[in-house]
Amino acid sequence: MAIQRWVCRWRRGCLLAIASALTVAACSGAPGAARAGWEADNPLKPIPRVPLGAAINLLALKTPPTPERVRLGRWLFFDRRLSADNTLSCASCHQPEHGFSQRTSTAVGIGGRRGRRKVPPLINLAVFRPPTAFQTGPEAAYFWDGRATSLERQVIGPIANADEMGSTAEGMIRTLERVSAYRPYFVQAFGDRRITNERVAHAIADYERTRLSGNSPVDRWKLGHEENAVTDAVKRGYALFAGKAECGHCHLAAGFAGGAFHNIGIGWDADRKAFADDGRHAVTKGSVFETWPGTFKAPTLRDVSRHPPYMHDGSIPTLRAVVEYYNRGANPNPYLSAFIHPLGLSTTEIDDIVAFLNALDGDGWQDDGPSQFPR
Repeated sequence: MAIQRWVCRWRRGCLLAIASALTVAACSGAPGAARAGWEADNPLKPIPRVPLGAAINLLALKTPPTPERVRLGRWLFFDRRLSADNTLSCASCHQPEHGFSQRTSTAVGIGGRRGRRKVPPLINLAVFRPPTAFQTGPEAAYFWDGRATSLERQVIGPIANADEMGSTAEGMIRTLERVSAYRPYFVQAFGDRRITNERVAHAIADYERTRLSGNSPVDRWKLGHEENAVTDAVKRGYALFAGKAECGHCHLAAGFAGGAFHNIGIGWDADRKAFADDGRHAVTKGSVFETWPGTFKAPTLRDVSRHPPYMHDGSIPTLRAVVEYYNRGANPNPYLSAFIHPLGLSTTEIDDIVAFLNALDGDGWQDDGPSQFPR
């Protein structure tokens, strides 16, 4: 009986695959060779296995990603046609080679418009820290100020922002509806040809969920029990990270993730007694979750070496300078996190912490992106 059920499932899977292929062929007006080219460039793939250390099961999510949505989302993430003038994609700022961030202080949007914040990395966004007494607002909060409460909302924001990709929700849909070859892939991903903001956001968010980093030297040492995976300096740095340097208050030592919001003094003007950017305070002001001015989300430390400069405004140039900043107690201000104080780290101890941070570079997230797109 079990064999019969397996055979039935296998047959149904084959029929669905054939039907899907026929739908693509029937709906797409593109020549077969062109369609075959962009499909070969961005093939359907199984949902990736979670690398060592990335503590999440994607298939156990309430709405798990599917290969069809991830493939569609991958095209959309890299497609410059989603911007108002066809010059920018999500990947223009969230650059894969830099851990889906970039090596500039602040983002540069459409028409060269410069933002005021560093591009946050997109690695391990499917991995959440548990709520704590210091969690201010929803557990899942995206952007430096946590204004988006889901990955899907995080996706749409930059597309419709006049200073980022410069489009609108309606404009993006009109653009995609003119690309007839996208329609069959929406059928595969969602069951029919409708192109909506929600579907675009869902597809891109599912692609982002698969950008999981793990299997770093630290993971192989701590979880894989490979004693030679890291140097003695990295081991000392880990002990300092979890102990004397108190980094784990904001970046949990269990997964080196952030998620909660803290004031670490960046952007404080002592003369004006104000911050250049109020961060989460501007989002939560007047609500039951109101936070102090100058409060920002602690990001993941996975692959942190790949995208200097650091902090929400890109004001600190190197990892060593970041550790030195915390070592001297940051910028005192009336709202400074209770966790922040002078640490008394020696030069050698700072070196060890930096060595540890560099050893958090992992794999599982890398992607050069497709070079061909439905048209």
